[in-house]
Amino acid sequence: MDELDSEIIRLLQTDARQSNRELARRLGVAPSTCLERVRALSRRGVIRGYHAEIDPAALNRGVQAMVSVQARPLSRAVIDAFKDSASAMPEVLSVFVLGGGDDFLLHVAVQDLDHLHAFLLDRLSKRREIVGFRTSVIFQQVHNAVPVRLPDPV
Repeated sequence: MDELDSEIIRLLQTDARQSNRELARRLGVAPSTCLERVRALSRRGVIRGYHAEIDPAALNRGVQAMVSVQARPLSRAVIDAFKDSASAMPEVLSVFVLGGGDDFLLHVAVQDLDHLHAFLLDRLSKRREIVGFRTSVIFQQVHNAVPVRLPDPV
């Protein structure tokens, strides 16, 4: 990673829809150089993909919560099975596997508080490996426009 790679990443995080020609112009390099650098970053796994950011409220999923989950017995099989199962639930936006007091953190989005309550009772509490969970409703979210800040080059 050099300064050019870092600047490519910064600009793509700001606007991943810009054309290669526009990106090259902003960087002050030839379009062919820019394209090769972006391809190399993709091959190395630095750039993992591009996506559209969707507002859950626009899809009638205006209530979001973070659900901390404790599971037992803790084993690779239990962790993998729950992670796969939870990530397939339509209410779940993200699944985090944790170390510490909680084993998982689920970011969920549902229609309203009644649907959140139903999700907790019907989806989580009925699972045999779940021994406890705590829910925190999200009132506001501040989204960082540039999710990965790279250190300044030395």
